[in-house]
Amino acid sequence: MVKKYLGVDYGTKRIGLAIGGSDSKTAVVFGTANNIDEIVKIVKEEDIDAVVLGKPYSVADRGHELPENFRKFAGELKSKISAEIIFEDERLSSKYADSLIGDKKTKASRDEIAAVSILQGHFDKSSK
Repeated sequence: MVKKYLGVDYGTKRIGLAIGGSDSKTAVVFGTANNIDEIVKIVKEEDIDAVVLGKPYSVADRGHELPENFRKFAGELKSKISAEIIFEDERLSSKYADSLIGDKKTKASRDEIAAVSILQGHFDKSSK
């Protein structure tokens, strides 16, 4: 059975999204969301089996607490969907996005590419 995944790059202003399946194990840009309710709607409409949520912490952090706004976001999302939530290290995903798009694209593109990086990272790890 093919599982559908939604990659999420959480941001306080905009949330980058990517989508992919267990068959291709390839993440593609899906757009952005402005809030949890939009994500909940996408999870239902797209029949998403698992949400891969980028877990923020700086390169220097080692086991420190997650930012309060992220913990609140993750908890609220978990309470509103039945899909599995998988946390994936998002370290350097935005820098990766910046290296791909430079200054020529909008901020939304950076968020979307970061979400692709998060979801693709999950696929790559699970393939090993």
